[in-house]
Amino acid sequence: MTTRGRSFLAAAAAAGISAIVLGEKDLLRVAILLAALPLLAAAYVGRSRYKLACTRSLEPGRAPVGSSARVILRLQNMSRLPTGTLLLEDRLPYALGSRPRVVLERLGAHQASSVAYTVRADVRGRYPVGPLVIRLTDPFGLCELTRSFPSVDRLTVIPQVVPLPAVRLAGEYAGTGDSRARSVAVHGEDDAATREYRRGDDLRRVHWRSTARTGELMVRREEQPWESRATVVLDTRLDAHRGEGPTASFEWAVSAAASIAVHLRQSGYKLRLVTGTGIDVDATEIGGEGAILDTLADVKLSAAGDVSVLVEQVRRRSDGGLVIGLFGTLSVAEAEVLTGLRGNGATCIGFAIDSSTWVNMLPPDRTEADRLHGSTALALVRSGWRSVPVAHGDSLAALWPAAGRGSQGFAYRAAMAETVGR
Repeated sequence: MTTRGRSFLAAAAAAGISAIVLGEKDLLRVAILLAALPLLAAAYVGRSRYKLACTRSLEPGRAPVGSSARVILRLQNMSRLPTGTLLLEDRLPYALGSRPRVVLERLGAHQASSVAYTVRADVRGRYPVGPLVIRLTDPFGLCELTRSFPSVDRLTVIPQVVPLPAVRLAGEYAGTGDSRARSVAVHGEDDAATREYRRGDDLRRVHWRSTARTGELMVRREEQPWESRATVVLDTRLDAHRGEGPTASFEWAVSAAASIAVHLRQSGYKLRLVTGTGIDVDATEIGGEGAILDTLADVKLSAAGDVSVLVEQVRRRSDGGLVIGLFGTLSVAEAEVLTGLRGNGATCIGFAIDSSTWVNMLPPDRTEADRLHGSTALALVRSGWRSVPVAHGDSLAALWPAAGRGSQGFAYRAAMAETVGR
């Protein structure tokens, strides 16, 4: 019973008692009518056998932080009976806003209707949308019946992706080199190196000149060994970042990792993402960009993070190429540990985030924090990294050109050495 239905029953009881006390038969008829209406409405709603189908679509299913997504609900009456008034309520987590409620007056036999609402999330993550709860009511609104659909969809809120300018990232081939992927071959566009024929090889790949020379059936490898590869390393240590919520230093690092990953993928790089929480995503295949964004939507800080463990995880499948690290506050010893990523001829670019700038400090504490950050940046340069300092309020798009300046790290090291010498 709804509030209106319970009110009718209460009014019927009051009218019936009054009719008995006063001996008024007409008032007793009114009491009977008031009591019959909610009971008939309950019987009507309870005996109705509606068959409803619901589909939900999210546009888009992967939305950046701070943007809106549209949820479209399509409800169809599969039965021959028209429905009464329907109240739709889609359950949402608090991060997506209040639960939307929509009223549909009536659905005829086999009729369908669509409704839409908008959600917005300012915090990245994966959020359930649904299940949909339907309340069926009688025409007088005296009784309602609640039913729920079991289906639940997921809205993925990814980090904000910032467009980056085209910058030539000087590095080595055999894994990476420039800001765009390319294949190098000695004898034309494809590598004409040959090997012995194996069962199942396409006969169109037979290299007849090599076959005639060796007396054995030879096929072209058609491999492209010189490719642009890059590894994005995200520091997830809890004590390395400061700030809370969407404006924290860690959120800046996650957004930067997403922006760099998308930029390099669009430039043709074969990409890999490694985090301090054990995540290792290979984005070399089609759709790899989406896999990285989905991973970064869920990444969290870890209290048990260690730089040496992160280095070992990167080296486990390291094949050279470009390494771009997004590090929070590092000590001098931790910066020296990062020397281990210089193996295999890798070009290493480190965005050294000074997370102390994300909090307010007294002038003496600020001076000490700046001194420690400068020592760490110098140690990072001495470890063979190109250091790009990051402070609160800096834009990744403005810092990105510094990543392609091969001499910047050495100039910074010389300036720091001169400062320390004084």
